[in-house]
Amino acid sequence: MTDSNCCTPAQTNQPPQKLIRKTAQFLKALGDERRLTLVYFIDSSAEKSVCVCDLVEPLGLKQSTVSHHLKILVDAGVLHREQRGTWAHYSIEPTAQPFITTLWKEENHD
Repeated sequence: MTDSNCCTPAQTNQPPQKLIRKTAQFLKALGDERRLTLVYFIDSSAEKSVCVCDLVEPLGLKQSTVSHHLKILVDAGVLHREQRGTWAHYSIEPTAQPFITTLWKEENHD
């Protein structure tokens, strides 16, 4: 005998595929230690905006490699890119800021 309250099919609303793709892209972009380090440098900067030229040395990577990682973060909606003359400056995308802030909260670390 089965209980009529048991194993009732859950309401299964299909998630919007666009939302799933964008969220997966966002999380995948943050799944790389170098990109997460870039986000940390930018978010912890005094001006909250950093020139690509200032990110090369701390990471010890070529500028082309840093630019590649920054593009992935911009395309995923994590960072905002602003061209200022010759150089591109990066800041945290306002819609991503609450999530990024949560990542750095001390209670989330051992």
